[in-house]
Amino acid sequence: MKNSSIFSAIIGVAFFGITYLGLSFALVPSLLIGATAFGAGELVLRAREKKTLETENKSLYDTLIQAKNQNSQIKSMIGKIEDAEMNEDIKEINSSIGKIISTIEKNPKKYDNVKNFFNYYLPITMNILNKYDEIENQQLVSDESKKFMKQSKSMLSKINNAFKNQLSNLYQKEIVDTDAEMKVFDSMLKADGYYTSSDFNIKKSGMNGGSKN
Repeated sequence: MKNSSIFSAIIGVAFFGITYLGLSFALVPSLLIGATAFGAGELVLRAREKKTLETENKSLYDTLIQAKNQNSQIKSMIGKIEDAEMNEDIKEINSSIGKIISTIEKNPKKYDNVKNFFNYYLPITMNILNKYDEIENQQLVSDESKKFMKQSKSMLSKINNAFKNQLSNLYQKEIVDTDAEMKVFDSMLKADGYYTSSDFNIKKSGMNGGSKN
């Protein structure tokens, strides 16, 4: 049960107790008052929970709002740009950005690891796409414009891979920690006699089709 539900339940019980025991209200009205108090508490406390990031770290909140707007603009480029490979890169870039934003929303402490992503990588990516789309729409045929479009396509592929790596890096510590926990847990299971290496090999052999006649 979430903290908000616990506090709301306490509020509901308190109102029920006051009306039923303290004020000698009838049981049914007291229950209705308690339920109403619980519902009101849920609405107020959940509203406060949603505003936690905005109230506790307004700067980060504003950064994430801006990043969401930039990502929406990047998403709007899908289909506008004629090159099919670039469209695929844009789709994957948009997905990676959304996941990075969601990760930071859930764990703001990770923001220090991705400051450059929000402050530089993301706006530059948007600028590159906007300029590419502008030049493509103008159907420019100069050597400079052709060179720019070729470089932009190559750069977008690099950005796609970089953003995927950025997302993976956000979870690197958790992956390493969980891997260490699994190894310790595995050792404990073996030490306590719950399975042996031979048992595992027998099961694995069975999964591969067992012995042949």
